[in-house]
Amino acid sequence: MSDLVQHVVRQSKPAELRSLREGIPLLSLLRRDVASVRPSWLPFVLVLAAIAGVAYVDHLVVSLSLVYLYTLPLTVGATFLRKEISYGLILTCILFHYFFHSFDSPRQIHLGLRIFHDLSALLCLTFVVYVIQRYIQRQESLIKTVQRQRDDLLKDVELAAQVQRLFLPSGRPAIAGLELAGMMLPAHGVGGDYYDYFPINAHTTQIVIADVAGKGVPAALLMSATAAAMRLEANHDRNMLEQVEQLNTGIHSVSDSDRYVTLLVAEIDAQKRTLRYVNCGHNPALLFRAKTGALTLMNSSCPPIGLSPEEICEQTAEDLMTGDVLVFYTDGVTEAENRVDEEFGMERLSATVCSGSSLSAEDLMTNIYNAAADFCGDDFNDDVTILVVKCNFDGSPTVSS
Repeated sequence: MSDLVQHVVRQSKPAELRSLREGIPLLSLLRRDVASVRPSWLPFVLVLAAIAGVAYVDHLVVSLSLVYLYTLPLTVGATFLRKEISYGLILTCILFHYFFHSFDSPRQIHLGLRIFHDLSALLCLTFVVYVIQRYIQRQESLIKTVQRQRDDLLKDVELAAQVQRLFLPSGRPAIAGLELAGMMLPAHGVGGDYYDYFPINAHTTQIVIADVAGKGVPAALLMSATAAAMRLEANHDRNMLEQVEQLNTGIHSVSDSDRYVTLLVAEIDAQKRTLRYVNCGHNPALLFRAKTGALTLMNSSCPPIGLSPEEICEQTAEDLMTGDVLVFYTDGVTEAENRVDEEFGMERLSATVCSGSSLSAEDLMTNIYNAAADFCGDDFNDDVTILVVKCNFDGSPTVSS
């Protein structure tokens, strides 16, 4: 027990010395919410100077009682100083008035009348300080309530963000010949972007990227519903057009006309070296051809899902070769703006993809994000999602940056 006491003493002494060294009094003159004002004695000194000034004027004007002028410095003091000190200053004011005014008066005032006058002034000044103190206490209580509600809201948002991250892929599909890397960065804690990839069979993987209209919690809720529906549809033996049709029916039934989802679903068969995809109003993905150095846009073939009860889409097919790169993204990348409201745009994105086509999927994804972040000063106005697929069908190594 003695060792514990000595340890506490050793720990407390440096804290006290540090407080004295920093000029922080152990018993502060200020209220807690303004205790950060430095130097802490300055408001107290100013209030005392104002009281002394009123007392001097009260001393000079002997023919008229100026006791109620003390209301001004006491009001200012009640705003900054501790409650005990504010009430103590009231007695100081009354004493100043009693000694500097009553004894110097040219006419004698009856003792009882003088006591009544001083007591009434004391009650009046005390009432004024009390009202101000009560008002300040209510304001402090309101601020604490708002801060507590804000903290609770931030905890709820963080919990929602954790739940949202559960819908994102935690690993990479073990499909020989394909290298994948993806990221999702919400703009406001939770977001409306979603991406996923999961194996269909031993040599085929399905890739999904989606963007819910809007931001924040409403978009995040609809994103979660979309992610859950896509996972359920992936477990059924349906082609992509049937998946999109079922997903559109489900989303349309739970959303209004202002809530819709842009979606791009793709399937890559590493054995047949083919790509099939359906783009429902989403940003066109980029297909870089390693042999020719050309970029192909995987354009939309139907409207976003959730807008109408029926969705008529077309499926597009492409052949793939070793070295080809696919880049999926959301509009948070291309619409990132710099200080002069200029967008990052497709041209800069395409240039970044072409210049980094020999990199690994992870490094190319990082390059794309860094290029957009540098362009907009790391101040994205929308959720940012990037998914890169590198075709290494013959097992050729990729370059690391």
